[in-house]
Amino acid sequence: MVEWTNQHGCGGSEDADPHKLNCNIVIQYMCQEDVDSATGDQDTLRNGANTQTQNHNRIQNLDESQNTAQNRKNNAVQQNRVLQENWDWYDKCYNRERNAGLFTADQNLNENNGNGYSSAIYTRQNPNGNRRGYECPEERDYYPYWHPSPWVDAVVMVNDLSECNYYRNESYNVKEKYECVEYYDNGDRKHWSRWNNEEDCTDNDGDWLAFTNYLEKHPDDLNEAQCAAASGDGNTYVWGIAEGEQDPSCLLALDPPDCMQAPWTRVNHNGNARGGEASRYTMTLPNFPSGNQMRCVTRLRYNITTDDYDPLTTDSSQNQDIATGVQSPVQQNPYVDVAADHQPLRLAINTAQFGRTFQDRSHLFKLMPRPESAEMEAARIFNLNVRGKRGNIVQTYPAVEYDFIPNDLNITAGDLVHMQWTGSNTHNNGNPGGDGQTGDAGEGRGGTDRSNIVQVMSRNDNYPIPIENSDMWNNAEVMWMYNGDTNIDAMDLAVNVASSGYYECLEAATCAGESAENKNQLNNQLDNAPASYEGALVKFAPGEFHYIGSRNNNFSNRSQKGSIRITPNQNK
Repeated sequence: MVEWTNQHGCGGSEDADPHKLNCNIVIQYMCQEDVDSATGDQDTLRNGANTQTQNHNRIQNLDESQNTAQNRKNNAVQQNRVLQENWDWYDKCYNRERNAGLFTADQNLNENNGNGYSSAIYTRQNPNGNRRGYECPEERDYYPYWHPSPWVDAVVMVNDLSECNYYRNESYNVKEKYECVEYYDNGDRKHWSRWNNEEDCTDNDGDWLAFTNYLEKHPDDLNEAQCAAASGDGNTYVWGIAEGEQDPSCLLALDPPDCMQAPWTRVNHNGNARGGEASRYTMTLPNFPSGNQMRCVTRLRYNITTDDYDPLTTDSSQNQDIATGVQSPVQQNPYVDVAADHQPLRLAINTAQFGRTFQDRSHLFKLMPRPESAEMEAARIFNLNVRGKRGNIVQTYPAVEYDFIPNDLNITAGDLVHMQWTGSNTHNNGNPGGDGQTGDAGEGRGGTDRSNIVQVMSRNDNYPIPIENSDMWNNAEVMWMYNGDTNIDAMDLAVNVASSGYYECLEAATCAGESAENKNQLNNQLDNAPASYEGALVKFAPGEFHYIGSRNNNFSNRSQKGSIRITPNQNK
């Protein structure tokens, strides 16, 4: 489940429930096969050990050799820094000419990237080419993008549902995108080209090639005919060139993205949608037929526009050009005459943000294959996680304090629940405080995030049921466990979840040194428990159960409570 707030509002039907602005929200993901180490190689998705941005040194000679390009990359990419898009992606963006057909209003975009021309790092929203990681500003600010991208579209949320066919058909999930490919003297492709259109590309001895987005490659080295015959069991394979590569291969095709009405939120308010719940999207995680473990990230892009000009039809022909008498339909901080003795009033308009894209991204997460069995293959799996972070309501803003997500989980007998959460031992909420205030309010040792699950009688209660009287875990079947032991009884499962994995069981006879009998005592605020809990995949017996997080549930300060309802399966 992806959840967010958007400061400037969104949603509403264009015809029946118009808002004060137009918006769309695009949720995307990017995955690659997991590796044994945390950091992998120069192109491996990873979290950072610090908050510094990866380095980039621009090309000094447009005729640079393959070795020189590789050395620039070697000197730039740091293993201890976060990596989502890779160095090649940003360097390609830096070197490719920007789309000169875009509307830039009266903004003066930088015309020289150091090599004598304006490139795709300069946009109306980013006229000076500021860099954030290895993302490409032009690709970030415009959707759907006209060149190949490393991202897969999950959903597009619109305020006008008539736009859905356009977005679904133009998505790189289903439509090939083109870019220019040039080559080194040895025949290897360059990772970049200056040219952004077919005519310039071919005039400069490049190949204008179509690229295909995909979920993963077929595990076997198939030819085109074999690839065409490989489809089946709900999987469709296509023959195409993957972004960043030179030769075609057999690729698992993607479905068009979901498209739906964006949830309605109030302008100037980082709060809930109508109905009192946060804006959210329940995302079906991709299924990788290879069964390989994957590492992934997601991003959410939030675009807002006004009706002061038509964002779909306004292009470079309306860019400000005093010499030819062209005036942009919107002006920077303009003065307007309201006929009060010709007294002008100044409007607060920043044309760099009149039509603007915001973005947020996830940390790295891993997708693991299901345990192999017919039952597991057919089952629905629901995630039960923890959202929020350490701090009081102003220190966590615009996020939230700890809470279970979902708060109310309604499933059918036979469905599976993966209980899991992440925490931290190095939660730094010092200066600068960002949108919220600095501070470290919360329970337990400063700078730590912890969670657990203990049963209560009802959502109105704040005292847990003694573990020996808890019935939440009775007749629950553990299908998978982070420690590999699925033969676990109800009491041991209750102890494990209550201790956030610190204890694996109650008695030494069952798990020796990992038991509550033999292991050093658990800190009563979970300070010595694992920060994160990989969890258990559980099939619950029918019933209704309620639970709290014992450390964070602090009546009158924060509520960390949840409920799960398992109804009998009427088909069995």
